[in-house]
Amino acid sequence: MKRRHWLAVPATLAAGLLLVVFVRPADAGTTLGASAAESGRYFGAAIAAGRLSDSVYTGILDREFNSVTAENEMKWDATEPSQNSFNYSRGDQIANRALARGQKVRGHALLWHQQQPGWAQGMSGTALRNAAINHVTKVATYYRGKVFAWDVVNEAFADGGSGGRRDSNLQRTGNDWIEAAFRAARAADPTAKLCYNDYNTDGINAKSTGVYNMVRDFRSRGVPIDCVGFQSHLTNGPPSDYQANLQRFADLGVDVQITELDIAGSSQANGFASVVRACKAIARCTGITVWGIRDSDSWRTGENPLLFDNSGNKKAAYTSTLNALNGSGVPVSPGTSNPPASSNPPASSNPPASSPPPAGGSCTATISVNAWNGGFTASVRVTAGSGGLNGWRANVTLPSGSAVTNTWNATASGSTGTVVFTNVSYNGTVGAGQTTEFGFQGTGSAPSGTPTCS
Repeated sequence: MKRRHWLAVPATLAAGLLLVVFVRPADAGTTLGASAAESGRYFGAAIAAGRLSDSVYTGILDREFNSVTAENEMKWDATEPSQNSFNYSRGDQIANRALARGQKVRGHALLWHQQQPGWAQGMSGTALRNAAINHVTKVATYYRGKVFAWDVVNEAFADGGSGGRRDSNLQRTGNDWIEAAFRAARAADPTAKLCYNDYNTDGINAKSTGVYNMVRDFRSRGVPIDCVGFQSHLTNGPPSDYQANLQRFADLGVDVQITELDIAGSSQANGFASVVRACKAIARCTGITVWGIRDSDSWRTGENPLLFDNSGNKKAAYTSTLNALNGSGVPVSPGTSNPPASSNPPASSNPPASSPPPAGGSCTATISVNAWNGGFTASVRVTAGSGGLNGWRANVTLPSGSAVTNTWNATASGSTGTVVFTNVSYNGTVGAGQTTEFGFQGTGSAPSGTPTCS
């Protein structure tokens, strides 16, 4: 951690008193990166290799930021354009330049349902799973010692009110694909922070709670997850429960990072300051990355959501951000600098189970499935009746020859025929008219009938 050092300069007053004037070093608190470093944090920017020939762009980059993220150059389509044939040239251009200038490198992103190479888009099932894990292993191994944190999995949860997983070719390989990716990343690089990253999770809502439940489950079972990234693509500012949401994740024992910050709207300056203050109030909020440098570099065309204008001039938002970084806050916890080693216990997709209380009312259930030759995943939505629920059971009848192999957000009794699923500790209480979801993976043909619920 970089600490402030003050120089005491004596000055004699007319009355004979001695005035001690404290002079701050010239480099402390005068740039975003230096100010963040005062409390042990980083302040970074996402950058593009194609803009590194722009002297205005690199001038700001080198002066202001102590961390960099590659916008696209480390994603799957860029690093493995042909299966098992890797190209790191553009990623290296960013990483090596940053490291030579004393900047940290944040890796983005090992697995994402978008920006997959064409050859992966046409794969499914076991073949895709094996290819994905191979990709994680090879890329994380290559950048071992250079990248301090990885977005291992990006944007795997669905928008809307379900709090469930996003349907994708990766998800259809089995609900444990995220866990498998994190285990592979830890094996490849034991020292890098391993993060899950998503958007629209800034406040306490169904989507962020779905991510929260996954992280809590992972932590309880020893799955190696060290941090959660909040993209924070905002308008005017963060939601009122922004800090509380970050804190509840930190309370699980993971770091939180603001990974893709940009803010549009008339209250932009106040919004940036609010985000910084929220981060500085949380000991496990270790850094902030803005997604681009100048407004003209932003993916939010015409919204001017960054700290520098098209010409590279500092905006009011820059000043408010710098002032907030120089304000009071909680230093980063000493224990967050290095991720703990994981014992990597045998994989299991079941969250911690508890004995379900007796059902407290009527309910209905609906099922949606994603099937491939020889297997399937299923999501079941349980909806409480007018009396609400204090525990629930859902019965799913499988076709002959099919079997349940993994379950999440529920406990399964049996694996063939009619399988009885019951709630776990955190989703048994459901308000009247409200819903909760669980899922399972199986072999054979997918179920087609409607589940029963009680």
